[in-house]
Amino acid sequence: MFPDTNLLHNLLQAAMMIPFLYLITQYIFKKIKEKHDFFSVSLMNKLFFYHLIFGGIYYCYAFFNPSDSKRYFSVPGKEDVTWSGFLKTGTSFIDFLSYPFINFLGFSYEMMMLLFTWVGFMGFVYAYLFFKESISLDIKIFKRINFLTLILFLPNMHFWTASLGKGAPIFLGLMLFAYALRKPKNRMISLSVGSLLVFAIRPHMFLLLAGAGLFAIFFNKDQVSLKQKAIFGGVIAGTLLLFHKQILGVVNLGNSQNLIADFLSFTENRAGKLDNATSGVPMNDYSLIEKFFTFWFRPLFFDAPGILGIVVSVENFIYLLIFGKLFRKSFLGFLKSAPAHVKLSLVLFFTSSFAMTFVMSNLGIILRQKSMIMYFLFFVIYYFMAYEKDTVFRLKQEVRTRNLKKAA
Repeated sequence: MFPDTNLLHNLLQAAMMIPFLYLITQYIFKKIKEKHDFFSVSLMNKLFFYHLIFGGIYYCYAFFNPSDSKRYFSVPGKEDVTWSGFLKTGTSFIDFLSYPFINFLGFSYEMMMLLFTWVGFMGFVYAYLFFKESISLDIKIFKRINFLTLILFLPNMHFWTASLGKGAPIFLGLMLFAYALRKPKNRMISLSVGSLLVFAIRPHMFLLLAGAGLFAIFFNKDQVSLKQKAIFGGVIAGTLLLFHKQILGVVNLGNSQNLIADFLSFTENRAGKLDNATSGVPMNDYSLIEKFFTFWFRPLFFDAPGILGIVVSVENFIYLLIFGKLFRKSFLGFLKSAPAHVKLSLVLFFTSSFAMTFVMSNLGIILRQKSMIMYFLFFVIYYFMAYEKDTVFRLKQEVRTRNLKKAA
């Protein structure tokens, strides 16, 4: 249990923050609505309170169970540390973000949990923009359910982005990046902030993001000129070159002379340690297909750890059913003509999954990590289903037009 001398006082302080955060949110919604007519304020307000509920659920969970959020609150609050001392990549960057709120504004643990819950919610706002701006059609899945509404309200996504830690800001960073990359010329601030958050929190994830970004930029024929492609490519390549030691240092490869051999050695040791954990799975013994299946869809009902595991299994089963939508003959034809940001999403999803399957052998960690990238898969499937719906509509229109001509 997290030690606090005045729990009720802290809870009341946190509760008083909610109206303030709500007003800030409404102002942001107003600005977004001015740019995007499709933006549904009512839907996002429902999502706001839904996400707050998960903030409360995670707080209760952390109150009775070990949680990294406790460490993220206690470390920046120590007397012998300075704000600038936390300006590093990885865990320290979360301490850097938290430091001024804890030490200058006097935020309690409960207030920090609420603040980061709100940060996670903003990730869902940009996820909504990412999806809805690209696809105006309403897509139904399982015959009656609105696809976008379903994926926006999936509980596992909210649980891991509703607490003080890495999950909320990196999710926001990824969604800012995804939203910005569709129109990079007009969204440089979103692109920069998103890239910075991802790099500062998980440098190795930024490596994958940069690679996928380069792919999208150079295959984007309509929106980006050759000169701009060269500038973007140079900036990304220069950033990777400048910070390559920080990126490789995450997996202890900063001074490696043989990246491939050392990476394989690291992943084997890492997976072995996680395999021995309470919810470990023998990933080292799995084939690549089994690794992917475990990372994307487990735990399922046959290996669900407790009541919480059963709830997660239901969501994983939904993932599996959604993933099945890709197994159609028309999917390959769709990929050939798909926009660059759709291809980027698929590339980023598979490359991230591939990298993570080599170092993840614990179902609890897998649940937390995959929440970062599942929306990229959902976006591809969502776009594909919209493509099929539009194709069917066009075919019906052509048949109707031919019949009218024959009748005339």
